[in-house]
Amino acid sequence: MPYYAFIAADLVAVALLVFGLYFPRHRRRDLIVAFLSINVGVMGVTYAMTNADISLGFGMGIFAVLSIIRLRSTEMDHAEIAYYFTAIALGLLGGFPALSPTLSFTLMAVLLGVIFAGDHPRLFSRSRQQQMVLDQAFTTEEEARNHLSLLLGARIDRINIRKVDLLNESTVVDVRYTVDADAPAPAPLDDRIAARPSTTEVPR
Repeated sequence: MPYYAFIAADLVAVALLVFGLYFPRHRRRDLIVAFLSINVGVMGVTYAMTNADISLGFGMGIFAVLSIIRLRSTEMDHAEIAYYFTAIALGLLGGFPALSPTLSFTLMAVLLGVIFAGDHPRLFSRSRQQQMVLDQAFTTEEEARNHLSLLLGARIDRINIRKVDLLNESTVVDVRYTVDADAPAPAPLDDRIAARPSTTEVPR
């Protein structure tokens, strides 16, 4: 099969990835150019390596250059990193014309299918995860769990107390919870403030 068929397949696949899956779900415009450029760049470099008379050391050097790309310019969550590496994988598959077209196109479809299913909004749609700073000091997970259940109006699945500041009365927790109809409704903010124990000392 001519190489332009692999180029077309890769461009269609990355377009579906970026414009059909990523942007409608995450709405982050600045990563569109990153996904497209890394995909096409990897595809071009891979094709050049497979068709040019170059040494193995040169090829490893090219991929060493690619490996220094850092994802530290702005914060990316794990889902966005998955899209990033899927774009790279699609470029690699599109850059090996020696592969069987059936195998290459099937693997592209599998990658898109995995992203479609794994990042689908309806998959565990009620599950949430947050790192929160509470304005009280909780030294036990049970106390923090009861407080978070009322605060979030949700079923608390797992909490991990990261830091307790007894001096400033604050707690940093990582909480995983499920929003459902059976969870208690969150208390009004005024009621939660009024229910807080007072720490003001009465002058003697």
